[in-house]
Amino acid sequence: MEIKSIKDGNKLTVSPEGRIDTAAAPEFSAFLKENIGGVTELVFDLKKLSYLSSAGLRELMNAQKIMNKQGKMKFINVNDIIMDIFDITGLTDAFDIE
Repeated sequence: MEIKSIKDGNKLTVSPEGRIDTAAAPEFSAFLKENIGGVTELVFDLKKLSYLSSAGLRELMNAQKIMNKQGKMKFINVNDIIMDIFDITGLTDAFDIE
């Protein structure tokens, strides 16, 4: 997994590439904890994400809990593979997906 990000004022766009699986989830979690303080708009660009495990989903839900207190969070460019995972888990209703 590779994580690219762009910070523009209080907006942070995070673009993970590859797989967020059990092995990569701790790195993803650490990245989010280090970078979302003070962010009022968190955008996940999932165009290049090829796999998302339950551990990765947990980290996205944790980010949503934080952003519910300090701003908003949304997903853009969600590919069919990841959208299927969101659909199967029922998270399409919990997340703001464009």
